[in-house]
Amino acid sequence: MRRIARPLFLGLAIGVALLATACSKKEEEAAKPVAAFAVSVARVQARDIPRSVLVSGPVSAWEEMQLGVELNGLRVRNLLVDVGQSVRKGELLLQLDHRSLDADLAQADASLREAEAGAALARSQLARGELLAKDKFISATQLDELRAGRVQGDARVGTARAMRDTAALRRSYAELRAPDAGVISKRLVQPGHVVAAGSELLRLIRQGRLEWRAELAEAELARVKPGDRIELTTRDGKAVIGRVRAVSPGLDATTRTGTIYADLPDPQGLQPGTFLQGRIDTGIGQGLTVPAAAVVQRDGHPNVFTVNAGGIAHRVRIRTGANAGGQVEVLDGVKAGDAVVEQGAGFLADGDSVRIVEAAAAAASAP
Repeated sequence: MRRIARPLFLGLAIGVALLATACSKKEEEAAKPVAAFAVSVARVQARDIPRSVLVSGPVSAWEEMQLGVELNGLRVRNLLVDVGQSVRKGELLLQLDHRSLDADLAQADASLREAEAGAALARSQLARGELLAKDKFISATQLDELRAGRVQGDARVGTARAMRDTAALRRSYAELRAPDAGVISKRLVQPGHVVAAGSELLRLIRQGRLEWRAELAEAELARVKPGDRIELTTRDGKAVIGRVRAVSPGLDATTRTGTIYADLPDPQGLQPGTFLQGRIDTGIGQGLTVPAAAVVQRDGHPNVFTVNAGGIAHRVRIRTGANAGGQVEVLDGVKAGDAVVEQGAGFLADGDSVRIVEAAAAAASAP
């Protein structure tokens, strides 16, 4: 019986000794200090920040002229331009069948010549009558009749000339000419069509000039002024530069938005109707900034890590603004002079211990 109890006692003693040894090791590990992350810090500073407004809008024609004729019921004889063609001021674009107008003009010319001949005869008769009246060969009544005949002849000439000018004007309406230089943007007629007075036949982008228009909310519209620089980004990545020409003086009562109009001196092949995003540079303003490397995304929101006097990093959610030159504007969350982690911020969690070093050493020691 004593031989059996002795090995059992020895086994229990060894187990207790091993358990005591393990507990002492855990206590030693718990007592060791946690390693601090090596990070670099930067100060929140007030800087001059370029201000801009991002907005999308369509490219439009500066002025699009709707061209038509003032005659009714005439057939299109010749159409001399097509969509996309550049034209000069005064260039012939379209010609109507003007044969009936030519006949009216010829008749008016003949009537004018007839009236001029009658007026010339009346003047010569009056001249002879005045000579005869001096020698008492005709009466005063006959002389008055000759004078009236000259006045009537001159009046007939005036009437005939006015009718001739009217016929010539109607004849000129049979030819549609470009009122200014530009580009044909639309064609609504074909040769052989019978036109109606005042109907649109062609559309012309005046001088080929394009502009960019955008709708801005009240707060953004107040920041934009004529002369501000704009930069549009095309779908193939090219930059198109322009200037704000005009700003709507009022807001739409329904949408509470206003329109800005920007000239595009070099549109680089843009087409009217293209919808592009643009950045409007509105000047320089003051704001608090932190390095872009200090801003980390957590839970879908921008954050920075501030460091207190005890070397503990605390995560702070911020609200960001403009981003320029490697600096991010901070609208809310920190104040000027706060120390934020720059190098190493992406590896931190709230409450981590940190050790502040130079930026190069922090980058080298990053996990």
